[in-house]
Amino acid sequence: MAAPGARRPLLLLLLAGLAHGASALFVVKDNNGTACIMANFSASFWTIYETAHGSQNSTIDLPPSAEVLNSSSSCGRENVAEPSLTIAFGSGYLLTLNFTKNATLYRVQHMRFTYNLSDTQHFHNASAKGIHSVDSITDIKADINKTYRCLSATKVHMGNVTITLRDVTIQAYLSNSNFSKEETHCTQDGPSPTPVPPSPLPPPVPTNPTVAKYNVTGENGTCLLASMALQLNITYLKKDNNTTVTRVFNISPNDTFNGTCDISAVTLRVGNNSTLLQLKFGMNATSSLFFLQGVQLNMTLPDAKDSSFYASNSSLRALQATIGNSYKCNTEEHIFVSQTFSLNVFSIQVQAFKVESGRFGSVEECVQDGNNMLIPIAVGGALAGLVLIVLIAYLIGRKRSHAGYQTI
Repeated sequence: MAAPGARRPLLLLLLAGLAHGASALFVVKDNNGTACIMANFSASFWTIYETAHGSQNSTIDLPPSAEVLNSSSSCGRENVAEPSLTIAFGSGYLLTLNFTKNATLYRVQHMRFTYNLSDTQHFHNASAKGIHSVDSITDIKADINKTYRCLSATKVHMGNVTITLRDVTIQAYLSNSNFSKEETHCTQDGPSPTPVPPSPLPPPVPTNPTVAKYNVTGENGTCLLASMALQLNITYLKKDNNTTVTRVFNISPNDTFNGTCDISAVTLRVGNNSTLLQLKFGMNATSSLFFLQGVQLNMTLPDAKDSSFYASNSSLRALQATIGNSYKCNTEEHIFVSQTFSLNVFSIQVQAFKVESGRFGSVEECVQDGNNMLIPIAVGGALAGLVLIVLIAYLIGRKRSHAGYQTI
């Protein structure tokens, strides 16, 4: 397979971006249509913001609809202005990369992120409103006439915002309107970057979390009612010795929670200053079923090599029951979210979308609870059979003993 930085038509680069899912290609051209900046990456933006009930976290992914904002992007002019790339998406969101160079290197001198706290989809119940901007210098740099390449996640911290770039290919001051065959690799990748296979998740520790009660209410009343104990099972790399460890974290009943009610989705958010767990319930109108569709976790791990932990899965189908009924399971359930994160659920009863009078509806028990009832029945039947066999053997033995000593 050719190296990612090898020369190839722009169409192939676009297809490669699609193959990576969220990756996208951005190109800045001059008045003659000649490309001067090319960038291919995916990005997520982790933000902490204030509400009337305390701090909340929000994660925004760079969407496939993001595009270059030509009015703010430029190839620059010698001794007057430096090249810049501005990417626009959503309702007032901008990501800007400003480039500079010297005789041997070029770099992303500044990165700026502009976001909209009035966007209730991502900043629910935010105390402040309007457009806000944060910026920072970066260590993204490469040799002149070479492509900057970084397979590892690149984090840029900007106060209350952390930007994570993934699978990055960038080049400014292009000489032939395409990526160079030669590359400068980021220090995170090292001389020969090799992905480290994730360690398998061990079984959860025996200490169970405490059951907490949750409810989410919208304009039309309660859309989610839940009683459950939640536990996070996380695998990460420690910063002091680069060893892989797995730890469990219990969600406390004292953690704050909120959520949103929509026609086709119900969301519950639980967390504190360092953790935000988001559970999204979807529905199938045809079969009249609700189920846990998505789980997202943002967490700060002080002893991890990368302190900002993020995991997400939006294609789940767990905790399923008929709309109007409640799902109940006393048996511990393990919901696999990613290679590095699974959610452990204990003593759960949950009902989404249709909740009458703020009470649980008819119960639909999980398969595991039904199997647990079969075990004592089977053991009891086996013991009864064993007693019967012993009794029959005793009676037969006694009859034979009497037959051997008949009176003459």
